[in-house]
Amino acid sequence: MEKLAIQIRKKFGELFTGEPILVRSPGRVNLIGEHTDYNEGFVLPAAIDRAIYFAVSLRNDASCRFYAYDLNESFQCDAKALRKSDPSWANYLMGVLDQLQQLGYQIPGVECVFGGNIPIASGLSSSAALEAGFAFALNLLLGLNLEPLELARLAQRAENEFVGVQCGIMDQFANLFGRKERVIRLDCRTLEHEYYPFRNQDVRVVLCDSQVSRELNTSEYNTRRQQCEQAVAILQRSYPDIRSLRDVTLQMLLDHREEMSEVIFRRAKYVIEENERVLEACRMLQEDDLTAFGELMYASHAGLRDDYEVSCDELDLLVNATFEIDGVLGARLMGAGFGGCTINLVQEEKLNHFLEQMERVYHEQLMREPKIYVTGIESGTSLIVE
Repeated sequence: MEKLAIQIRKKFGELFTGEPILVRSPGRVNLIGEHTDYNEGFVLPAAIDRAIYFAVSLRNDASCRFYAYDLNESFQCDAKALRKSDPSWANYLMGVLDQLQQLGYQIPGVECVFGGNIPIASGLSSSAALEAGFAFALNLLLGLNLEPLELARLAQRAENEFVGVQCGIMDQFANLFGRKERVIRLDCRTLEHEYYPFRNQDVRVVLCDSQVSRELNTSEYNTRRQQCEQAVAILQRSYPDIRSLRDVTLQMLLDHREEMSEVIFRRAKYVIEENERVLEACRMLQEDDLTAFGELMYASHAGLRDDYEVSCDELDLLVNATFEIDGVLGARLMGAGFGGCTINLVQEEKLNHFLEQMERVYHEQLMREPKIYVTGIESGTSLIVE
């Protein structure tokens, strides 16, 4: 058992009297395909080897008692009187309880200790790990027999309806469906998915944290979604059968450019092009051409920066620095943007050189201590057997 899981189990024993189950719920990376999920497009995520660990048991009353191990914070509520509260992390857990009750399940009180090594607000989807991991644990404890896809949808609704962030389903899906050394091409309209191998021992996935925190529900995330919907509404006048930007070709968009503002045009252009990049990236994986894959990542960042406008100076600096570092195949911002991490494909033999050069960039240009994470592609949420 991993050391952190042991610590979570021990803390549970100090705080509570129940006999918990232990669950590992991973963070995720998304190699390419950003802001395409809520446009019913394609994404290419994977679960990683950083995770949140849960110790959870049921109570005989309606009291819900949570403890955030990393923050040393406690929160208590009544399962029958859930309402949005501070601290913010508690809302992700209460959102799951709320969704289960909306499905008609009788939810007793719970005791829960959780903690992990997923950097918060860095784009590695700690929120989905919190929601999906807790839902997974309750599904086991209550014997609900919900399928992974049902849990992913439930966790997404918890974030949409209780937390108030209109996220797509990618993060929760990757959390529950992840496989070791595999990335997932997910069709966010049909939720059909296909696994592609990503086990090239010569290339590592490295994350560089800009240390610019972003809170999605106070950012322009929801605004971007609305802008995409505006583009669809305009195009539907000429193409009534389209449902989302997933159905729109670049030529269709260009033909109706004059009917929309420049901002709406650029938002739609980015999404259409990004969907094509995901499909092309999968072809590059099949051909084991990670050099071409990396070029698509750079193109993705340029679109996110210039057309979708969700980058920031720090993210741009981290990506631009990689052009001067030997051994980097590709880099881009990852996640919703406005801060968080860049994701980098780095040749294994040049990894130490990359780390040294990026540390220099942090110190000399960002004026802060580096936060760099070398990650591996791991399996999705699972029960830890002691």
